Parts: sequence; C-alpha cells; structure tokens
Amino acid sequence: MKFLVTAIAVFFCTVGAFAQNAADVKLNKTKHNFGKIKQNVPASYTFVITNNGDKPLIIENATAECGCTSPEWSQQPIMKGKTGTVKATFNAAAVGPFTKKVTIKFAKINEPVQVTIEGEVLAAAPAKKS
Repeated sequence: MKFLVTAIAVFFCTVGAFAQNAADVKLNKTKHNFGKIKQNVPASYTFVITNNGDKPLIIENATAECGCTSPEWSQQPIMKGKTGTVKATFNAAAVGPFTKKVTIKFAKINEPVQVTIEGEVLAAAPAKKS
C-alpha cells in the first residue's frame, strides 16, 4: 500500500514538472479590428505568439466559432524566445458588423487562449450594366 501511495505521488509531481503555464505565452495582441472591409473580399490578420517559457511551446489546435472564419497556425514547436503565428481569415460574405473568436489550444497548458477579430463588412458595389 505504501508503494502505491508513493508511486501516485511521484506521478503527479512528475506531470507537474513538465507542464507549462499561460504566463509562458505572450501574444502581440488579443484583438484586431479590420475597420470597414469590402464584401466578398476575405480579410486576414496574423497574431504573433512568443514563447517566454523554458520548454518548446506547441500549438495543438486553433478553432473558430463559426465556418466564416478559418484559422491557420504554426505546426512546428515554438522554441524558447522564438515566435509562432495564428492567422485568422474572415470570409466577409455577410454585410454588417462582425466579431469572431478563435480559440488557441497549447500542449500541456490547461487553459486555451482566445483572440478576436472584428470589423464591419460593407456591401459590394452593384455591377454596372452595359
């Protein structure tokens, strides 16, 4: 029984030693405003992530809250002091104001990070008749 308790304690201490925390992640900003953009012209912004930790930082996934926004992210580990990116592209199909969130999940960090893109889509000019 003593061995089992000791083994469990060692396991939890070891797992904690390999974990990173959210303080290791620094973003250039968490919100980007495109201002006024044209309908049907996709708009993209690239969020820059700096690894302030001692261990490589890995972006496991980035997900958008809807199909109108598509994220792309660095696939290679981000080494100490280096940067990686998450690019959020909004399709700008619907006219009107928008606010969209992208959730970024890092390996060995419990809490995901959210970034936001916002702006207003203006109606495309009607086609001229000949």
